[in-house]
Amino acid sequence: MIIVTASPIAGNPDRFATIVTQVSRDEIVQSGGANLADALRNVPGVSDTSFAAGASRPVIRGMDAFRVALLENGISSSDVSEVGPDHGVPIDPLSARDIEVVRGAATLRYGGQAIGGVVNAINNRVPLNLPDDAFSGEVSGGYDSNGSGGDGSILLDARAGQFAFHADAFGRRVGDYDTPDGTQANSFFRGGGYSLGSSVFFGDNNASRAGLAITHYDARYGIPSDDTFIDMQQDKVTASSSLHVGDGLVQSLNFDAGYADYVHREIAPDGTVASTFRNRESNGRLESLLGAFGPFSAAAVGVQYGDRRFSGGGEAGDFLSPTHTQTEAAFAFAEAPLGDHAHLQAAARVEHTTVNGTPSSDVPTSVAFTPVSGSVGVLLDLSDAWKLGFTASSAARAPGQVELFARGPHDGPATFETGDPSLDIERANSLEATLRYRHGGVRFEGALWAARFSNYIFGDVTGVLCDDGGCPAVGGDLKQLFYEQQDATFYGAEGQATIDLVSQPSGTLQFVALADYVRAEFADNGGDVPRIQPYRVGAGLNWLSGPLDAGAMLVYVGPQDHVPAGDTTTDSYVSLDANIAWRPFHENSGLEFALVGHNLTDDVQRNAVALNRDVVELPGRAVRVVLRQSF
Repeated sequence: MIIVTASPIAGNPDRFATIVTQVSRDEIVQSGGANLADALRNVPGVSDTSFAAGASRPVIRGMDAFRVALLENGISSSDVSEVGPDHGVPIDPLSARDIEVVRGAATLRYGGQAIGGVVNAINNRVPLNLPDDAFSGEVSGGYDSNGSGGDGSILLDARAGQFAFHADAFGRRVGDYDTPDGTQANSFFRGGGYSLGSSVFFGDNNASRAGLAITHYDARYGIPSDDTFIDMQQDKVTASSSLHVGDGLVQSLNFDAGYADYVHREIAPDGTVASTFRNRESNGRLESLLGAFGPFSAAAVGVQYGDRRFSGGGEAGDFLSPTHTQTEAAFAFAEAPLGDHAHLQAAARVEHTTVNGTPSSDVPTSVAFTPVSGSVGVLLDLSDAWKLGFTASSAARAPGQVELFARGPHDGPATFETGDPSLDIERANSLEATLRYRHGGVRFEGALWAARFSNYIFGDVTGVLCDDGGCPAVGGDLKQLFYEQQDATFYGAEGQATIDLVSQPSGTLQFVALADYVRAEFADNGGDVPRIQPYRVGAGLNWLSGPLDAGAMLVYVGPQDHVPAGDTTTDSYVSLDANIAWRPFHENSGLEFALVGHNLTDDVQRNAVALNRDVVELPGRAVRVVLRQSF
């Protein structure tokens, strides 16, 4: 298990008061989706915006966009996916070795945009360890029956003396997908990319390193609620280094930084470029890992910097004028034993954010915010099998550029948006209790949580229709949306369990189950917060053995009728997924065939979180074939 997001301090993730979820490389390759959200489909508490095959951002406990940080090896994805739900994330799951979902104290290492949680795609593009083998890698290829889609990837790692090298490349192509009611027009996706990186290792036991990677990403995908498509590119340079200082108070200095040049164009069917979105972003984090001192067993302190310049051309310039966002922050994270059966994690962060832009008043405006956040978690070891965790946090974030300065039509989501430069800092005061049980063949982990937001920022869809010229408009097809603030309360529960029904040398038969629930209401009038995921429950069976793994999961997703006035409800649906993975020669040969089925019930599915759910269905029945060779 490669838990690097939840703490800068190495150790067993079961020591955290909050639950850390990790999606493995096997699950990523078998899922076959073009975005991070597809790979997280069975993680309790996580949903997605599913606006398009190329644009689906993870949603954690009903929180999305500016409340969920998307990272690659701890560095910002540096895109505009939070600016609009039709904008994709330039991180393909096929490039990742693991994907982690983290909540709690450790999220304060990553900023106010992690108020709801962190999704971190972990890869070896800047090698973090000197490999034992001179050469290793993986090649995979897949075919999906729905949309006649194909994908492939190659990951290579090598060593030459004190140098480690990495290269990867991937590509995918899928046509318009089918739904139970027919083909979903303009839902195609084309994408690909590559990366080259290297690190040099030095010092005692090669404990220090310095490395660099370059990455290129391309994607072209349709917007199924419209007739436009998006052509996206990103070039990124990432640096990472770690200097081992010693075994005293200051043990290491870690530096991670990145610069990305992102652009996407929204193109009409006749080839006309309607909008251009460009984002140039640099960010970096310097962190010092400390040894034991006072009551603390270990700690980390650090500083973070971000500089983001956004600009738009064509209709994008009407939606949002150029903005410049600068962020400076300092943070601390610490762990301490509390006797023999308790463990504490604590984190704090102070951040200063300045955003320059031009709102609908056409008066250039500069606003500044200083959010201060803190979190404390305690894990109790009740016995060898039972662990009970409690976390209390007060996390704050500055309003984002769109929430402050949106000023016109946004064609992709079909909205006419107006920001408010007088918005205040949003704060979430939250409590969470977690329970873990691991004994023999029984494993369970679950959470109960609640968050009280002051000045919760949301996009209020008024029900008024607009056109490119303004609101209201006769025959307009754009929904009027204002960014506003109200106090709000979120609460929910989530859990998953695995029980070994039969365990023999030939294999293990497991029962698996998951469930999650989120409720979100405004405090002032008791109204419903828009676009919140409905509850779901699921159960299934897995067979695990050396030559063959197989499983099936039936999930019921409930209706969502807790919606604000002017919004639409969604019906419940049932989805059946199944998979078989066969290693024909030997489990250590590295060759694997997999057959994966999604939505085998072919049920009509609409996502309550999606802004375009009234006109877009999720994919119907799909069968995916995967061939993978590791060496």
